[in-house]
Order: sequence, then C-alpha cells, then structure tokens
Amino acid sequence: MKNKLNGLFLVAVLFCVSNTFGQNPKFYVYLCFGQSNMEGNAKFEPQDTVVDKRFKVLEAVNCDNLKRKKGEWYTAVPPLSRCTTGLTPSDYFGREMIANLPDDVTVGVINVAVGGCKIELFDKDNYESYVSTSPDWLKNTVSQYDGNPYARLVEMAKIAQKTGVIKGILLHQGESNTGDVLWPKKVKLVYDNLLKDLNLKAESTPLLAGEVVHANQEGICASMNNIIATLPEVISNSYVISSSGIPDAKDNLHFTAEGYRILGKRYAAKMLELMKIK
Repeated sequence: MKNKLNGLFLVAVLFCVSNTFGQNPKFYVYLCFGQSNMEGNAKFEPQDTVVDKRFKVLEAVNCDNLKRKKGEWYTAVPPLSRCTTGLTPSDYFGREMIANLPDDVTVGVINVAVGGCKIELFDKDNYESYVSTSPDWLKNTVSQYDGNPYARLVEMAKIAQKTGVIKGILLHQGESNTGDVLWPKKVKLVYDNLLKDLNLKAESTPLLAGEVVHANQEGICASMNNIIATLPEVISNSYVISSSGIPDAKDNLHFTAEGYRILGKRYAAKMLELMKIK
C-alpha cells in the first residue's frame, strides 16, 4: 500500500512539473474579440507583413490559403482573425507591445471576431437564440467557428494556457448595439464567463474596450461611445480606448489601415501603462 501511495505521489509531482515547465511566464497572451473592426475591415499593406517573430497569433480556424491550422501558433503576419480578413487593432497592439517589452518576452494574440454581430453572440447561454434569428451572412461567418465563437475563443485560450499566460482581453464591439444601455452589463457577463471558464482573476486580467468611430470623424454610431464610456462603472478593471481623431473609412463605420495601426498602439499604450512600463 505504501509503495502504491508513493507511486501516485510521484505521478502527481511529475504532472505538476511537466505543466510548470510547459507554461512560459514570459509568453504573454491576449484574447481579442468583437465585431468587424476587431475582425479587420481594411486591407493590410506591404508594410504590415513585416513582423517580429516574437509576435504570435494562435490560429482560431483552419486556413488552407495561409497554410495555417486551427490551434497552432504562427508569426502574426496578417490576417489575424480568419483566413481572408484585414488589418485589425490586434496587429499593431502586438507590435507595440513587443517593441516596449524585454527581448525575452513573446506576445501572442487570439482573435475571434464576427462582423456585424451584437455582443449577444458571445453570451454562452443565449447565443443560439441570437444566431437563429440572424441573417444568413452572419450565420455563414459564425459557422466558421462551428456555430459558437465564444466556445472557440475559450477553446483556443485553453490551448494558449498550456504554453503562455493570459494577461488581458481586448474588445472592439458596439456598433450593432448602438443605443443599448444594457451593453455594459452584457459585456460584464461575457467577461465574467471568460474569467470563470479560464480560471482567471479579475484583478490581473484587464479588459480594454475601444470606442467606435468618433463623432469628430462623423462616425454614424458615435453615440455608442457614451455608453462604452460607462463600462468601467460595471467592470472595475476595464478601460476605454479613445478613437478620437483616428482616420476612418468612407462608410464612417470602420477605420482605415492607418486608423487600425493607431488604434492598436493606443490599446498597447494602455496595457503597458497598467503594467507600469513607460
């Protein structure tokens, strides 16, 4: 009996050691989700394809055209959302982060976003009823995540936790919820579910939420920024990233490629500030 207990103890120790050595504390992972502006609406340009190998993306879907497989890490050359999407804030968030972090730190992002969706799509208990009444074009996008983008985000995050540490969450969503005063509470529901499902602590997992195209850029959903501004009242460790002055597309709904570069750097500036890195 004693030998059996010793054997079980050794197995437990080896399991713990293997997990400890598998996770690199200097591999910082960030979850990114939202709708079209997080998905990437602007075409990326040649300058955007030169990427430091310390910046990684965990592919959330299979992309034959990119020779990428779901659940595997790659150098974060755009597109970072799905196989044919464009430049996103996460592109230049990651670049700015590694430019200001020690050389032995790697930054990884997981980007699960669906253009045109409401925040309800990421409500793990009620997303099915939302999708069932959605137009076919949205259903087609959702199907790329096997019908459940929230579950895919969690699935990829758990894979990432085997090698890295989740350090924060980036959100860019709100256009489809314009005027919805319950949006902050709906975001909190998603945030709380992520914390629970991934065993994260709120005090060490900041949520950064970007404004939609600003009123000073004639954004057609700019009124939503007044609601986004209240998010920190509902989630204490959340912060709003300003879109003021950021170049937007002709539709006054999305940002230009240059706009995504600026917005991504603003996300990074706030995250670095929270990490007390100048």
